[in-house]
Amino acid sequence: MIEVRQVRTARQKRLFLSFPWRIYARDPLWVPPLLPERRRTTDPQRGIFFKDGQAEFFIAWRDGRPVGTLCLAEDRNNTRHKGYAEGLYGFVECVQDYAVFEAMFRHAEGWARARGMKSLYGPYNLDREDSRGILVEGRDRPPAIYCGHQPPYYQEFFERYGFSKNGDDGLAYAVDIDLGSPEVRRLERVAERVRRKNPQFTVRGANRADMEAEIDRIVYLQNRGLEHMPEHVPYTRGDIESIILPLLDLVDLDLVLFAEVDGKPAGFFPGVPNFNETLIHLNGLRYPWDALRALAYQKKKPKCLAIKSVVMAPEYWDTGLALLMFEEMAKRAAARGYTWADLSLTGENNTDTWPLAHHMGAKIYKRYRFYRKELQE
Repeated sequence: MIEVRQVRTARQKRLFLSFPWRIYARDPLWVPPLLPERRRTTDPQRGIFFKDGQAEFFIAWRDGRPVGTLCLAEDRNNTRHKGYAEGLYGFVECVQDYAVFEAMFRHAEGWARARGMKSLYGPYNLDREDSRGILVEGRDRPPAIYCGHQPPYYQEFFERYGFSKNGDDGLAYAVDIDLGSPEVRRLERVAERVRRKNPQFTVRGANRADMEAEIDRIVYLQNRGLEHMPEHVPYTRGDIESIILPLLDLVDLDLVLFAEVDGKPAGFFPGVPNFNETLIHLNGLRYPWDALRALAYQKKKPKCLAIKSVVMAPEYWDTGLALLMFEEMAKRAAARGYTWADLSLTGENNTDTWPLAHHMGAKIYKRYRFYRKELQE
């Protein structure tokens, strides 16, 4: 018999957070999450999600052993925007047994109906960016930072249970950083023509001394640049802070680019070192000796630069300003020794990113899917 019970004690919370090690122990592509960060994210007293949301955590048990985990939540910003509540699910892990998955999501449906919710959607791990979606293509290399990794049977389980694809798949592109390549040479020529025609266009790195205002600019640009997307829920300042603030002391702000027109924000294009190249060796800092292992890797610089967003205010979509950001990023990244870039995640029907990525020689190397299930009255 399978029982799904809420996490209520500190011991149960430890089991919840450490359960992924049971699923991925022999998977060489899995990047263990940092347990200290996961504890913070899931702590109602410290997690940013809880400033405007509620969440509960559950473990599926069979014969006294944990066999699955699930988080169920309400994002109040989503509720306000849509005018009705939906059940957000995340931290979905499950042994390869459909009966366990079915038991967890029957519980999820009951939980959501009891709260008057109209549907279940996800997966999001209490974060709009980190490890969202289910990997459905691309298991030949580890994921880049903020991207997830799941076994193939998760997709089968979601679809067997009756979940439907929700919106666009999220695509991850890989592109070589080679200033001598024909693609980059062509980009330089086109960018130079754009500059001559539009001297009011400029590209700059982020200003640490003006970070409060920089975050305001990011919120503005993320929402202006994505408001045309179906199902887009506006980013809040808390959403952006949850992404930006933990990285401030780790990233090179010269690779966090802003495009401006006459000094006003027009585009945002951040590059982050792919720390997963290090984290894959650190076992999530699960044990004290894992911190010692971290010392051996702290001076090893990642070869991949992860670019997590490409947004432009709509009035500048067809002006060539985005090309200036791509060209500037290529030059700055190459000067710092990066050999390839990950662009993730972008919607499969995003007509702005694909032409830019294609002209740089980018290839799709991972695909993530989001799932929704409408609930019967």
